[in-house]
Amino acid sequence: MSTTAVTGGPLTAERLEALDAACDTLLPAIATSEPGPAGDLLRLGARERGIPAHVAAAIPGLPAAPRANLLALLDELVQERFADASLERRTARLRELGDRVPDGRFAVKQLKTMTFGLLFGLLGEDGRNAVWDAIGFDGPISAPPTPQQAPKTLPLTEVRGAEATLTADVVIVGSGAGGSVIAARLAQAGRSVLVLEAGPYRNEADFQQLESVAGEMYLGGGLVWSEHGELGLLAGSALGGGTVINSMVCLRTPREIRESWTELGLDGLDGDDWDGWQQRVWDALEVNTEATVHNLSSQRMIAGLSELDHGHEPLPRNASRDDDARFCGYCNSGCQQGCKRSTQKNYLRDAAEAGARFVVGCRVERVLAQDGRATGVEAVVRSDDGGVTRLRVDAPAVVVAAGGIESPALLLRSGIGGPAAGEHLRVHPAWMVGGVYEQPIRGWSGQIQSAASFDFTHVERGVGFLCETLGLSPGFWAGQSPFRDGAAHREQVLKLGRVAAWHGVSHDHGSGRVVLDGDGEALVRWSLADAVDHAVAVRAHVELARIHRAAGAREVFTFHWHERRWREGEDFGAFLDALRATPAEDFTAFSAHQMGSCRMGADPTTSVADGSGELHDVRGVWIGDAAALPTAPGVNPMITIMALAERTAVRMLEADA
Repeated sequence: MSTTAVTGGPLTAERLEALDAACDTLLPAIATSEPGPAGDLLRLGARERGIPAHVAAAIPGLPAAPRANLLALLDELVQERFADASLERRTARLRELGDRVPDGRFAVKQLKTMTFGLLFGLLGEDGRNAVWDAIGFDGPISAPPTPQQAPKTLPLTEVRGAEATLTADVVIVGSGAGGSVIAARLAQAGRSVLVLEAGPYRNEADFQQLESVAGEMYLGGGLVWSEHGELGLLAGSALGGGTVINSMVCLRTPREIRESWTELGLDGLDGDDWDGWQQRVWDALEVNTEATVHNLSSQRMIAGLSELDHGHEPLPRNASRDDDARFCGYCNSGCQQGCKRSTQKNYLRDAAEAGARFVVGCRVERVLAQDGRATGVEAVVRSDDGGVTRLRVDAPAVVVAAGGIESPALLLRSGIGGPAAGEHLRVHPAWMVGGVYEQPIRGWSGQIQSAASFDFTHVERGVGFLCETLGLSPGFWAGQSPFRDGAAHREQVLKLGRVAAWHGVSHDHGSGRVVLDGDGEALVRWSLADAVDHAVAVRAHVELARIHRAAGAREVFTFHWHERRWREGEDFGAFLDALRATPAEDFTAFSAHQMGSCRMGADPTTSVADGSGELHDVRGVWIGDAAALPTAPGVNPMITIMALAERTAVRMLEADA
């Protein structure tokens, strides 16, 4: 199966038949006498739940790479009359195709992700999913406040008509951790600031504690894949960016990272100035550990770490001190209670009070420049009622702050940024390891991340990983867990209520890149090709497995393509040996931190922007987000991104003086 030419065309009747059979293979109806919700989970397969039709409806909206892979897979299944085969033969065939690296595996992985995401994401007329009861998942536990109780206070500028033009002193592309800081500081300094955000404006009144609804606040509607599916990417796309839907982990930039960035041409990072910018962000976000509360998954991790004489610390979070942990499991869908101190609560509010304007649903297509200087941007605005407006913004200063994936894509579409645009992408690849315990864990309940161990941060050539807890999304964990056959997979799904979910967040040694796909959209190229990164990935799996066993897990499993699972009574040493021997192509990484793809530095051949954040090749264009980070910081980067944005705002004002 090859996708060198993008596979397209309609979902013909033959393709739909193959898709129906493939979904049924992953999620077949299983005969059982089991009563109640657990029995229904087994008896009702993909067909009975209408999942194939929902998958079919979603395929045309996929990015070019996964769309091409999935359509090519369906065409191959059509040719071999897959739909006419027995369930056993279909199961074996999907596994064979999944062993065809990379494109066959990516197609099956995409199909598996969609099928099991819908298993938990489809809602009935009562707003609930019957599968939830089978694993003890609560679903929403409170209604959102009314719009009157939680009014939207950030002023939106409506753009209507076929074409429109706006003017500003500074146009900022993106409103997340970086863009919001620069918007506030420049507006407070008297500049006319216009913020363009691709996502919607959503606040507490919109947060329904449902991942299927919250997908609109994520890039690509949820999980976006690298070109061949080696890496799943989560990024925010809403007013406030990732700060609205992240897990609120706040960690300061390590001293060694500050020193290395100083050597790359960023002055002022190794002294009091940087300390001051970090503290300013810390205070604005109301960061504290007083509101940090460990759920059962975190308690198990702490117990395992302690048993093995490893240290652990409570994670500082940007949450108000009256944060109620009962609601925190829904944090990645937006904080309905308003306890999360996202940038909607501080920097964007400050920007608005100083006169900044905001346009949402706005995709910026190009940065405009003349004679080596910025003149503005061109964009397309899509309103909620379906209106489409081509927008030009005239501005002598442009801040590119669309995130580590979209910022380089914007520069590439604009033909600016130099040879390093899109290069040196760091992603903090995260490695998932689950433990099944005898007692209920309910890993979706309570604070998503509340504890960490820093004992493994320098285990391989000076780099390593953070050991952190993680919230358990049932649809995500079902979709990413290894698949052997439908019955065995369903048995594992029934155990999700007893799974403690942890991950090792790696400090990249190698890097990836962002290019443009056949549709002119961002495409991430990344693989576990770097030997040090592979060694760290192996070490993360081994150490997390040890911690699970020390904490009393009855089973330990991973997200490797071929199942790696230990059960109580089996040889644990042999299991660890199997983890160590796993080839790189069997790993699947996940990233919530995309950085460095428009990085700052003194050398125009290896960096996009200078040591202050302004492009080497176009004056007046500044990088203001995670893309500007010279390398990966090795810790959750929100505080680092925002402190760097504070610094960039100062440099912009100095350059304007």
